[in-house]
Amino acid sequence: MTTIALRPRSARQLAGTATLLRFALRRDRLMIPVWIAVNAAMVLSMPGTLEGLYGTPAARAELIGQMRANSSLRAMVGPVFGDSLGALTAWRVGIYAGALAAVMSLLVVVRHTRDEEESGRQELVASGMVGRRASLTAALLAAAVANAVLALLVTAGLAGRGTAGALALGLGIAAVGMVFATTAAILAQLTESARLARGLTAAVLGAAFVLRAAGDSATDDGSSVLTWLSPLGWQENLRPYAAERWWVLALLAGAALLQGALAYALAGRRDIGMSFLPTRPGPASGRLGSAGALAWRLQRGGVLGWSIGFFVAGVVYGGMTEGAADLVGDNDNARRVFERMGGQSGLTDAFLASMAGMLGLVAALYAVASVLRLHGEETSGRAEPVLAAAVGRVRWAAGHLLIAFGGSALIMLLAGLGLAFGYGRQTGPVLAACLVQLPAVWVIGGVAVLLHGLLPRAAPAAWAVAGAVLLIGWIGPALDVPQAVLDVSPYGHLPKLPGGRMAWGPVGVLTALAVALVAAGLAGLRRRDLTT
Repeated sequence: MTTIALRPRSARQLAGTATLLRFALRRDRLMIPVWIAVNAAMVLSMPGTLEGLYGTPAARAELIGQMRANSSLRAMVGPVFGDSLGALTAWRVGIYAGALAAVMSLLVVVRHTRDEEESGRQELVASGMVGRRASLTAALLAAAVANAVLALLVTAGLAGRGTAGALALGLGIAAVGMVFATTAAILAQLTESARLARGLTAAVLGAAFVLRAAGDSATDDGSSVLTWLSPLGWQENLRPYAAERWWVLALLAGAALLQGALAYALAGRRDIGMSFLPTRPGPASGRLGSAGALAWRLQRGGVLGWSIGFFVAGVVYGGMTEGAADLVGDNDNARRVFERMGGQSGLTDAFLASMAGMLGLVAALYAVASVLRLHGEETSGRAEPVLAAAVGRVRWAAGHLLIAFGGSALIMLLAGLGLAFGYGRQTGPVLAACLVQLPAVWVIGGVAVLLHGLLPRAAPAAWAVAGAVLLIGWIGPALDVPQAVLDVSPYGHLPKLPGGRMAWGPVGVLTALAVALVAAGLAGLRRRDLTT
C-alpha cells in the first residue's frame, strides 16, 4: 500500500509563491527601480541642500521659530522636532517620501492582484500548481522587497549623520509603504476593477494626508488627535534624529499586519474574478453613442478626482504664499532656490511660479495615466469588441486622448483658480502661470502616445519618463544643477510666470513637438497588430 504525504493546508495555499514573486519582480524591473531611485534621491539630496540654506545654528533656530508660528507651512510639511540637519531632512521630505512609498506599493499590489484577475491571466495561473493565496502573497512580498531596498538606501545614505536617525527614517518610510500596500490588498478584494482599487487606495492616502495636515496646523508638536489618526502622522511622530520614538514603528507594523490578515481572510472567501462589491450592471439599453462617450464613461471618475485634488492643492499653496515669504526672510540661499524654480521677479512671484511649476509636473502624471488607459483597454482585450464595430483605431484612441490632453488643461485651470483664490489676488497672472505649463505636460503625454503606438510593450516606460522629469524639476533647482540638465526637461524651457516675460517661441515649439509625438504614435497604432 502506497502512502501519499500531503502538505499542510496552509502550505498548499502558498504553493508557487516564490515563482510568482520572481515573475512579479521581473515584470516590475523598470517601474520599481525608478520609484525607488526618485524617492531615495529626493531624501538623500536634502541634507546638502539644507546645509546650504540653513548652515548655521542661528539660521536653524530661526527656521524652527518661524515654523512654530506658521500653521499653513506646518500643514504642508509638518512640525520640526530638532535642529540638526538630519532632523530637518526628516521634517522636509519625510512625509512626502512616505507618500511616494505608499503610491509605489499600492501600484505594485494592485497590478499583481486585481489587474491579473481583471485581465484573465490569474485564472490561467490558478489552473496550475498555484495556491489560493500565492498571488496575494507574492504581490505583498514584491512591495516589501521594494520598500526594504528603499529603506536600505535611505539608511545607508544618511548613516553618516547618525545611524539611529537614519534607520528610523528609512524604516518609517518603508513601514508607511507597507501599510498602504495592505490597504490596497484589501481594496483589491472588495472591488471588481483594478482602476477602482487604485483610486480608492489613493483616496485613503489623500485622506491620511489631509488628517495629518489638519492636525499639524493646529499644533506645533504633532500631538493633535487628527495627526494620530493618520499613518503619515505616525511616521512624523517617529521623530528621526530627535530622540526617536521607536514604539511608533509598532503602530505601523501592527496596522500592516492587521490589514494583511484581513486581506488574506477576504481572499479566501471569494472566487477568482469576483469581489465583495461587484460592479453594478449597466442599463438595459445602451446610452453610449460613440467611442468618445465610452472613453469619457471610463475616465470620468479619474478626471473628477484629479480636478478636485488640483483645486484644493491650489487653494492650499495660494494660502501659503505670504507665509513662504516670511519664512525665507533674509535667507539668500533659500531665495536663490525659489528664483531658480520660479524666476527673479520678486520672492512672492517666484514662489507662485514655483508652485505652478510643481503642479504642472504632477499634471504630467495625470496625462500619462490617462493615455495609458488605451494600453490597459488593449491588453485586457476590451478594445477588440469596440474596434470590431464601425470604429477605427484613430477614432477609438482619439476619445481617450481628448480626455488626457483636455483633462490636463482642465485640472491646470482649476489649479490656477485655486491658487488665485488662496492667494486672494493676481487672478489673471496666476492663471497664466498654470496654463503655460500645458505644452510641457502635453509633451510628456505625447511620449506616452508614441510609446503605445510604436512600442506597446514598452508603453509603461512612460512612467519612467514622467518620473525623471519630476525628479529634475523637483530636486534640480535645490541642488543647483547646471542649466543644461534642467533643459533636458520640457519644463525647463517654459517662461517663469507670474512676473517673468511671456516667451511664445518655446511654448509654440513644445506644442508642435507634442502634436508631432501624438501624430507619430497614432500612425504607429494604425499599422501594428493589437496586443493581448
